[in-house]
Amino acid sequence: MKDGPSLILALDLKNLDEAETLLSRVGDMVGHIKVGPRLLLSGGPRWVASLTDKWKVFLDLKLHDIPNTVKGAVEALCEMGIWAVTIHIAGGRDMMSSAIEARSSGNPLLFGVTILTSLDGTGWRTVSPGSRMDECLKARASLAADVGLDGIVCAPTDLPSVREVIGSRCVTVVPGIRLASCLDDQRRTSHPSEAVRMGGDFLVVGRPILESPDPRGTIDRIKEEMEAGWCCRKADL
Repeated sequence: MKDGPSLILALDLKNLDEAETLLSRVGDMVGHIKVGPRLLLSGGPRWVASLTDKWKVFLDLKLHDIPNTVKGAVEALCEMGIWAVTIHIAGGRDMMSSAIEARSSGNPLLFGVTILTSLDGTGWRTVSPGSRMDECLKARASLAADVGLDGIVCAPTDLPSVREVIGSRCVTVVPGIRLASCLDDQRRTSHPSEAVRMGGDFLVVGRPILESPDPRGTIDRIKEEMEAGWCCRKADL
């Protein structure tokens, strides 16, 4: 990205009141927000669409179904005016191609999920015995780029492998960002500066901001770290 990385605030909260309270506190500091299934189901499409007047809305649904079903879902999402939505690369070439065909005028952007950041090596072996995670990661990222998705969603620790196979064909969207060591359900995490330095274009940050007693200060700190990582990344080019 020529203009530097961007922060996406993840509204991973329990209800609409919490989400709207947070946005009233820090919404002027971010241009992109992520909405997941919980808030979508709570507020409905109209609530999500109402957010698009102020923010670029990233709807994280990880669509994964037969091609025709995903095509219909993307067609419906086009009416909401969202900026981007996630689909799961594991759905295959035909499913991703159907999603691309379904959108209108290139919107929304389609980001392909490689492997969930909650899975470590042990968890991966339980669902994909005999398959190496690094090989699957590269194969999925390469396929998504070949099909024509706009971005790849991957753990920060996977960025070098993803960049190796996609080059600059897609942007990278990176969850699992942490400011310090923590115990939660994310396994393959990294700090903002390191994630940007390794090739992250959009950093999705939730818990470090949501659980902070000073969310505005935390956002400032994250942005400072992202800028430091961007300077290192440009110097490496």
